[in-house]
Amino acid sequence: MKGLFGNHIHLTSRVLDMRLERQNLVTGNIANVDTPDYKARRLEFEDKLQQALNLDARGKMTRTQKSHMPAVFSADGFQGDGLQEFKPRHVYGEDSVDMDKEMAIMSKNGLMYNALASVIKKNFEGLQKVIAEGGK
Repeated sequence: MKGLFGNHIHLTSRVLDMRLERQNLVTGNIANVDTPDYKARRLEFEDKLQQALNLDARGKMTRTQKSHMPAVFSADGFQGDGLQEFKPRHVYGEDSVDMDKEMAIMSKNGLMYNALASVIKKNFEGLQKVIAEGGK
């Protein structure tokens, strides 16, 4: 399949996995909203993904020297970091789970997941059309 879709299919599937993992963490945060001393957990992977792809924040290729070619990215070894352990400040109301913030994160993450799933779906629909039309 690598020849059909290029490297982006593997990268997209890995990012979908990270988004699903983030959704599970946020769901856990919401489930523990009333748990005393529970601290919200996060999964951040976008910055590391851009670094791994050798992209800057604007999405353009970055190079340290003009003679350098961009490195080839492999999605197989990429994973996000769960920010689970930190030193609590114990400020009442600030360290607890903020339901509005969690719902906003969940909504944004769900939209991004659905967008990536649509991209993959379109790739396979195009392939299906080529196969169906090629058989005529």
